[in-house]
Parts: sequence; structure tokens; C-alpha cells
Amino acid sequence: MDSDHPTYRDFARWAAQPLDELACDCEVQTFHARGPGGQCVNTADSAVRMTHRPSGVSVTSRESRSQFRNRQLCLRKLRAEFARRAAAPKPRRATKPSRAAKERRLADKRRRSQTKARRMRVDEE
Repeated sequence: MDSDHPTYRDFARWAAQPLDELACDCEVQTFHARGPGGQCVNTADSAVRMTHRPSGVSVTSRESRSQFRNRQLCLRKLRAEFARRAAAPKPRRATKPSRAAKERRLADKRRRSQTKARRMRVDEE
């Protein structure tokens, strides 16, 4: 596995892990939640930021006044993010413009060129 760029398969594997295993790979930071809520928000370090070390994905939860509840919410957010990134990319197909499309483009270019040529100043003689 290339640690710089995890693939969708890596994200699928992490999304399938149980929450307790997922928590083992995470670095947890607690802090005072900011924003609306006043005294209820600023009473303790109840907001939680979790960073999944192998992938570098970071999520934050400050919904609850309980740090334990915020940790659980962070793990669920991580799993949801992994599930979102686990979608396999669509296969790319080489395409080329049709002959009619090329002719239309060239006709538009000719028409535009003639329009611009008519804008030129006429020499006064």
C-alpha cells in the first residue's frame, strides 16, 4: 500500500472494520468547542478531533456535551467518510469527436474569422 495515496480498496477495508479496531488507528485530540452555545459549550474539553493515521483523514465532533459521545460520533463519521471514498472509480473510455462535430467546429471557426475580419478598419482612399 502506498502510504501517500490510499486507494478505494484501502478505504473499503477501513470502512468494514469494527469501530473499536478503527479507534486503535486514530489519534484523538480534545478541545473546547467554539461557536454558538455559550456556557454549555465552553464548560469542558468535550469536543473531539480524530485523525486516522494510515489515511490522514480527520473528523471533528462537538455535537454533544459528552466527550465519550463525541468520540463515538467521530468514529461513525470516519466510517461514513471511508464508505464514501470506497466507491470504485468509473472506468474511463477513450473518445474522439465525430466527423460531423469536427466539421461544425471548423465551420464555426470560419464564421468567427469572417466576423472578425469585417471589424477591421477600411482604408480610406
